[in-house]
Amino acid sequence: MSRIRNGIYIGIPLLLMAAIVVVVFIPFNSDSSENQNVQITTVEIGKVVRSFPGEGIVEPQSEVIILSPASSIIKEILKEVGSHVNQGEPIIILDPSPVQSQIENIHDQLEMKQNSLRKNHLNARSTKVDLAYNVQVKNLRIASLKSEMADQEQLLEVGGISPAKFEKTKQELELAEQDLVMLKEKNSIKLQQLEADEEGLRLQIDMQEKELAAKEEALSNMIIRAPSAGIILSIRGKVGEKVNNDRLLIEMSDLTNFKIQGKVKDDYSEQVKTGTKVYVALDNEKLTGVVGTVNPVIRDRKIEFDVNLRESNHYKLRPNLNVSLDIVREERDSVLRIHKGPAIGRGKEHQVYVLQNGNAIKREIRTGLRSEVYVEVLEGLSEGERVVLSDISSVEDLEVVEVK
Repeated sequence: MSRIRNGIYIGIPLLLMAAIVVVVFIPFNSDSSENQNVQITTVEIGKVVRSFPGEGIVEPQSEVIILSPASSIIKEILKEVGSHVNQGEPIIILDPSPVQSQIENIHDQLEMKQNSLRKNHLNARSTKVDLAYNVQVKNLRIASLKSEMADQEQLLEVGGISPAKFEKTKQELELAEQDLVMLKEKNSIKLQQLEADEEGLRLQIDMQEKELAAKEEALSNMIIRAPSAGIILSIRGKVGEKVNNDRLLIEMSDLTNFKIQGKVKDDYSEQVKTGTKVYVALDNEKLTGVVGTVNPVIRDRKIEFDVNLRESNHYKLRPNLNVSLDIVREERDSVLRIHKGPAIGRGKEHQVYVLQNGNAIKREIRTGLRSEVYVEVLEGLSEGERVVLSDISSVEDLEVVEVK
């Protein structure tokens, strides 16, 4: 028994000493790689996004409607419903004859209006001459009466005329001066009327010139072309049919800009709101968008919504393409982060091993936001440091582990 007891007393210290020296072989040729059950990650600055998954399908962002540019007759239909058209490609040809007749009629009316304007301008010049002459006559009459009154005043002083005659001349002068004031007022009104008539004619001419420009533009659009690349959804009319101005002729999808029709489980209905940020996985890229309209009706236990993309004209987008979505709950950018791994358990406080000078040194760290891939580091690590992500539970009581 004493031998066994002595063996135990000697063996326990030997086991403790053996546990002090542990050698761990770790590959250094790849960050965040796994080899022999050992993972290493490098602390970096980046984005940590907490999100939930969804699915979506690419759709044209909008539909284009094309109206008839003028009242006319459909002469020829060049494309069929469902066909793809490029920007500028002709779809329908309208008969230009009705618009050409309207343009000729407007030209005739414009010539008549411009002739009336010239006549009005000449009439205004003649009227101004007459008015100026009448004012001059009145002024001369007043000057004559003033001169006559001056002579009569001298004669009145010496008794050469009667006071009654002097008073009569004085009254005539006063009436002449009042007539001059009235004449000038009437002349001002007459000149304003002439200016108003000329302005009215000019406005009519401007209106008809704008109408002429609109008709000429409509004439140039009698060959109806696709405003953008797209697919023709419907054509309203047939060859020989009369169409009125602004009648709907063509409906087509716009293939220059796209949106995503998204779906998520109704478990996330409270999280899907207009303005919520969304990441769209497109091959090896991620496009950014926001939730637009949310459909209030739940179908097959899923919520449907639109995603408006920042790069709605991205070259990889095409109709009916299936994509995966990440709907953002919380996001932090430009923060310290490391990859998730077994060494990062639940909670905020963790003990990890940091590679330094050939040793893995135990360190206390504090984490924040987590995603499926990354964990935000709040305290305990610096950018560029390398951290062992593997769970080294066998040496968790040691402060330093030698690395070879």
